[in-house]
Amino acid sequence: MPFQKAIVVGAGIVGLATARALAVRGFAVKVFERSERAVGASIRNFGMVWPIGQPAGKMYSRAMRSREIWREIAAEGRFWCEPSGSMHLAYHADEWQVLEELYESFRQQGRSVRLLDKRSVTGISAAAVTDGLMGGLYSPDELLVDPREAITGLPRWMTERLNVEFYWGKCVSYISDQVVYIGNEEEYSADLIFICNGADFETLYPESFSRQPVTKCKLQMMRMVSQPDAWRIGPALCGGLSLIHYGSFKVAPSLSKLKQRFLEQMPGYLEWGIHVMVAQNGRGELTVGDSHEYGLTHDPFDRGFVNEMILDYLRSFARLRDYSISETWNGVYTRLINGDSELFFSPEPSVYIINGVGGAGMTLSFGLAEELVSGL
Repeated sequence: MPFQKAIVVGAGIVGLATARALAVRGFAVKVFERSERAVGASIRNFGMVWPIGQPAGKMYSRAMRSREIWREIAAEGRFWCEPSGSMHLAYHADEWQVLEELYESFRQQGRSVRLLDKRSVTGISAAAVTDGLMGGLYSPDELLVDPREAITGLPRWMTERLNVEFYWGKCVSYISDQVVYIGNEEEYSADLIFICNGADFETLYPESFSRQPVTKCKLQMMRMVSQPDAWRIGPALCGGLSLIHYGSFKVAPSLSKLKQRFLEQMPGYLEWGIHVMVAQNGRGELTVGDSHEYGLTHDPFDRGFVNEMILDYLRSFARLRDYSISETWNGVYTRLINGDSELFFSPEPSVYIINGVGGAGMTLSFGLAEELVSGL
């Protein structure tokens, strides 16, 4: 093997997936994380592994490979993982038409989807609002993890199973000639170095990033308390707004008409990039979101009216036992503005940057990392 030692900078999901991919190929891997634990976008999301949102071909295959890896690791009991599936609900004729078109297209692609009438929907999810419900598109492929548990459990598993070494609270100052420098006192050499620093891309190689088609996205999310009497909502639930959010849904010919109605009737939701989903973790808590604001610099404050818009739309398709909010937060992730699915380049010999997976880090990172590492 031409390379033996590797260093990964960043212990979010992209960094963890990269460390795993390197370790299973025989590298001795060290991971450096500037915080005492990962606290960025990788723990501030739904925890959805979401193949249904990925277009057919490379991206869907990448998502399904990531799903397989999540299940393999979770099977060892390191964190909760549930093959919950997903359900997109329709309450208007144009939403139902899009679901019908997606069903036909997805079936031709070989996806295991089902188009359900109102009665079948309520048989799968007791949380679906029945008033005005026309039906839903159900997919069994989606997984749920609690990102806070999973991003904590993965390093432990990697240490025990793959001998990956983690260095917490170690901020990399700079990299030169295959050496990673921690301040002026520590330095570590490696044959390969991977920078997986997410939205913190101004810290290392800022000049290189300034030439890339990259921006940032701020999203707002909430968590509701555990539902009483261990009540479960079933699959992750989505309203019609989610149909205009994911790339895989662009195959529906009627999607442009649906988006036009949203522009006319719900312009504020599109202005703030709001589409609404709800997912339940192993403790019965519900994660709800989200909004999308784009730009290189974001204020740190949550907007109360945005959260209210999210909750108002949630009530249109999900009837919950307890809507009490226990936590609110915002997260920031890196997004490419040229339509590419990831950012992968080398700013200097033997140093590689992996970034820009957008809001699909939990869905794509394991599969992406395997592809990139195997291609070197």
